[in-house]
Formats: sequence, C-alpha cells, structure tokens
Amino acid sequence: MSQGKEFEVDKQICMHYEDDRNRFNGAVVPPIFQNTVFTYQTFSELTDAVKTEKYHYVYGRGTNPTVEIVEEKLAALERGEECKTFGSGMAAISAAIINSVESGDHVLCVSNLYYSTMELLKYLGKFNVSHSVVYSTNTEEISQAIQSNTKVIFLESPTDLTYRLLDLAAISKLAKENGIRTIIDNTWATPLFQKPIPHGIDIVVHSASKYLGGHSDVLGGVLITSYKIMKSLFEKEYLLMGAAMPPSEAALLLRGLRTLPLRMQSHQENALKVAAYLESHPKVAKVNFPGLESHPDFLLGKKQLTGYSGLMSIELTEADYCGVERVINKLTAFKIGVSWGSFESLVLSPNLRNNEGQLLKEHISPGTIRLAVGLEDVNVLIHDLEKALCD
Repeated sequence: MSQGKEFEVDKQICMHYEDDRNRFNGAVVPPIFQNTVFTYQTFSELTDAVKTEKYHYVYGRGTNPTVEIVEEKLAALERGEECKTFGSGMAAISAAIINSVESGDHVLCVSNLYYSTMELLKYLGKFNVSHSVVYSTNTEEISQAIQSNTKVIFLESPTDLTYRLLDLAAISKLAKENGIRTIIDNTWATPLFQKPIPHGIDIVVHSASKYLGGHSDVLGGVLITSYKIMKSLFEKEYLLMGAAMPPSEAALLLRGLRTLPLRMQSHQENALKVAAYLESHPKVAKVNFPGLESHPDFLLGKKQLTGYSGLMSIELTEADYCGVERVINKLTAFKIGVSWGSFESLVLSPNLRNNEGQLLKEHISPGTIRLAVGLEDVNVLIHDLEKALCD
C-alpha cells in the first residue's frame, strides 16, 4: 500500500517527537536514567509527588524520564491519550484484561488469539472469570456470542495464525451498545499500519519485542488507552503488579522506533513478494496473508490497514506433522524459532505432533507453517522456500 501524509507524520513521531533535546543539553539520543530513586528538596515535596506518582518521578516502578519519552511517542503513533510500557507483552495484556473484569465476568475471544493470551484467560477461571471463543470474523456471529455477563471483547486483527481481518468499527459499535470494553492486540500491524483507537477500540496492546523493537534484543509490552482507563490502571495493575519496563529496555525500544517506518516498508515489500511466490506453488494449499488480493478480507484491509507486515502462514497440501517437519527442517535462511517481527526471518508451526485434533477445533490446518519474513534479500528467502518445498 502507498503511505500518505499520515505516514509522514508518524515518521516524524518515531524520529523526533518528545525527544526534548533542550532538556538534555542538545543530546541527539536522550540519556538512560538508570536510577531507581528520585530525591526531593523537602519532605512535603516528596509526599505531594507520591500522591500523584503518575505525574512525578518518585521510584523506578512508576515513572522514568527515558521510559516516558517512549510512551509519549507510542501514544502519539496510536492516536491514543496515554501509554504505559511493561516488562513484556503478556504483562501489558494481563494488565488490560485484569483491569477490565471482576469475578463473575465473561471475556469473549474473537477467533484465533495468541496462545499465552488464551492460557491467561484459562488461569483467570480460578477467580471466576470465564471466557469463550467465537471462531468467526462475522460481526453478526460475534454479536450472537455475547453473554449477559460479557465485559470484554478481546481480539487480534489479523487473527493469530489464520490472519483474517475483523471490522474494528463494527465490533467497537457493537461493544459500546452492550456496555462492553474492547481490547486489541495490534502487534502484527504496528501503529504505522493500523490505528484501532480512531475506530473506537478502547485499549490497544503490543508486544514491543516484535516490530517495535525490531532487533530481537528487547523484551517489553505496550498498552495505550484513554486518560480515564489509564487512571485506574496505573494505580492498580501497573504499580501494584510491578511489571515496569526498565530504562535500559526503553532506550533500546526508542532506538527501534527510529527505524520502524523504514523497516516496516521493507518487511512489507519482502512479504508481498514471498506471498505471491507461495500462492502459485503446487505444494501450498493456501497462503494466509491480507496483502494478497485473493485474501477473503482484502477489501476490508484496504479500508483499515495502510500497510502489511511480514508475518504470514501457509497451509501445505500435505497437511500433517511429517509434511510440516520436512519443510521446516530443509529451510536454512529461515531460522527455526519462536517470536517474530525482527530483522531475521523465522519459521515455526503450531503442529506439535500430538495436537492435530486441537488445531482442527481451532479452525487451524495441521499443515500450517508460520513464516516471519525478515529483512534479508527476498530472492534468498524465495530460493530457500523453493528448496524446502521440493520433493
């Protein structure tokens, strides 16, 4: 997709927004405030700061100047009011969900979600928080899955592994009509290619370990929302649970944001070429990538997305563990490993040999292979896939 004026605005946010060079003696890169404690001239000043710790530097578990710069950039990129960073993506997801539910509430999961998100929801069952999954991207079917005690609709768009798109504006409208909060994991698209908040979504979360960091050396999470939601979330799920992002990680994340626009354009360019090649291969039954015109949600994507990242999946014609293992083990440019969204190309499969029945229940083909297309020469990546898919 072509990027217009909004993308140029986002580039400026990534590179310069809130860097406040005058504050730091003209430093091009802000300093890392590695300290955990901030002191005050008088005890009364400290006590006043503690009362409103969200707006004052008191202790590293709360606010930090280095971390704050990253948070300001990310809030601006998502067109949200406030952002908090966390020690991991799951810490951000946990904070978002726990802030949104009480005992007796229900969470509706839309289609396929990240495995650890589902494990968290299962764990919350011990606190009498239930959940269910509607394996559909159709808004009417989502509506029919709402229960009387549903308080949260949690979604990913594109969905995990299947990469279907959801109509964010329609789901947001549905949720508001029923007094339900919406939470989206927007890691796949990044704030550059999709902005859920203008569509009415209440909370956006990211794994900063993926595209935002971009170098496989940052572990972190991001949560962007309104002033109102953040007010209670900061005092409880953020401060009390203590999963703050360290300033050293924030500095690496800040570095990653500087090149995010350039990296995402390269990921997109490579992924479109890889997906087009795979779509024509006889050993590939299906390519799940929203950038293909053959994708069932391509037109919705033209409305909601301004670009495509590098994560996709294929479904082999030989849809079993042996077929999956054979292809993955032949790959050399694509490295076998978890995670995605960095400079390197990675490959993985949800087929773990003994879970094919569960995959089918989740509407996932046992022949699914996930490909994270990195920044290498795309011809090298395509040649690698060609060798792996041959007999």
